Amino acid sequence: MSNSSAVFDLGVRPRVLSIVLAGGEGKRLMPLTEDRAKPAVPFGGPYRLIDFALSNLVNGGYRKIVVLTQYKSHSLDVHVSRTWRLSTFLGNYVSSVPAQMRRGPEWFQGSADALFQNINLIDDEKPEYIFVFGADHIYRMDPRQMLDQHIRSGAGVTVAALRVSRAEADQFGVIDKDESSNGIKRFLEKPTDPPGLPDDPDRVLASMGNYVFDASVLVEALNADAAEPGSGRDMGGDIIPRLVADGAAEVYDYTQNVVPGDGDAQRGYWRDVGTLDAYFDAHMDLVQPLPAFSLYNQQWPIFTLGRSLPPAKLVRDGVRSPDVSNSVIANGAILSGCTAFESVISPNVRVERDATIEGTVIFDDVTIGARSQIRRAIIDKNVVVPPGTRIGFNPEEDRARFTVSDGGVVAVPKNYEF
Repeated sequence: MSNSSAVFDLGVRPRVLSIVLAGGEGKRLMPLTEDRAKPAVPFGGPYRLIDFALSNLVNGGYRKIVVLTQYKSHSLDVHVSRTWRLSTFLGNYVSSVPAQMRRGPEWFQGSADALFQNINLIDDEKPEYIFVFGADHIYRMDPRQMLDQHIRSGAGVTVAALRVSRAEADQFGVIDKDESSNGIKRFLEKPTDPPGLPDDPDRVLASMGNYVFDASVLVEALNADAAEPGSGRDMGGDIIPRLVADGAAEVYDYTQNVVPGDGDAQRGYWRDVGTLDAYFDAHMDLVQPLPAFSLYNQQWPIFTLGRSLPPAKLVRDGVRSPDVSNSVIANGAILSGCTAFESVISPNVRVERDATIEGTVIFDDVTIGARSQIRRAIIDKNVVVPPGTRIGFNPEEDRARFTVSDGGVVAVPKNYEF
């Protein structure tokens, strides 16, 4: 099934189609996904989660991209259509493709079924290779390096992977790698008791959910999976194990990926932000003096739609100047005589006099009233926090009104009225 006879000329790039899977429900991110798709959840101020995967592909030169959507996709479709306008003159595009029931009256039954129901996109584009990326992870990656290894190896599929704690293995597909090569011996989907690595028994090699396929191999595997009555129609649960059994799968070590402009502190950074705690922690990574993930790498930028807003403003209100440190502040925000520490403040936010925010993620168009105290919280869009409000100090009071994560992060939903 592999294309072992392929000859790779570094001067001539092959025909590539990129498919971004953006149809997941994101239940564990509630209430942030109450009325938006998970890939449309804001991140880092002005960005959406999907911007990171799309930026990696576009920066790498792969600019024929389809985004497969399903649940609560309106805001995601709008974001993609308004933001990701590439040069059609050069044949480039980022196209949002909703579930169309092309194979019968049913929605996508899993990630593999989403691809199977859209095989027509592959037939139309006729690529040699296909990237299949997830839409909701935070990372920088040069996909050219992964494709280069894939073509040289002759594999049918290459799976990007990195080391994670063995205790986290039940959240990932775990790879049992051949010790003498990059071949994959076994692929275990979310195992509860996986084998540790030979050189580090407390860690495992986890799939990032990013793949590159020979196009013919992917189409053949999808058709075979669709004909299998007992299949779960899942990439990690069914397609990859099938190709592993055929001896067609190899692993790509993501930690060896070199992104222009990233330093040693940023190399290998990847976060699955599928829970409120993981989402919050990824934001806290942004605000450190030497961040593990930097938004300021201009050699490999993260693209998004910019609102037409004035610069951020810090105001001395009466006798008090704002005390702001280790925080990200987006354009249009005004901070007046307040305290902000280790916080991410999105566009058009107002923080009023004597308010204190600590370890807080604030979405667009939020007002934090005077004398309010907020810590370890996520405040969704269009919320007006009344003066003197306290959030993040009394767990029982917070749980009575809001969602509180296992780690104690308080999430205030969009448009919440106090």
